[in-house]
Amino acid sequence: MRRVDEAVRQVLADAIAEELKDPRVGFVTVTDVSTSPDLTSARVYVSVLGDAPDREASLAGLRHAHGYLQGRIAQELKLRRTPTLEFRYDDTTDRAMQIEALLRQRGDLA
Repeated sequence: MRRVDEAVRQVLADAIAEELKDPRVGFVTVTDVSTSPDLTSARVYVSVLGDAPDREASLAGLRHAHGYLQGRIAQELKLRRTPTLEFRYDDTTDRAMQIEALLRQRGDLA
């Protein structure tokens, strides 16, 4: 499954960066993909450069392009079944920055 997840991630990352023309989709990075074992669905985790409105606009643009992106996966990967995509914001970077700020406040980080 990990190889399928990575293949789906790569196809999506390339398609989003090079082919999507939706102005709502800003600087988006596909950070991870988690595909269900039966290939019916895939959670796509993305990070978005910008503030909360930018993030919401980019997620809306990605959801709007769902059919196109799913078609790209079907075309590129020839899977038994093409998963339905669900886009989610990956808040890992936000949490890391919060932890770093807390550590700086305590004086644990220079």
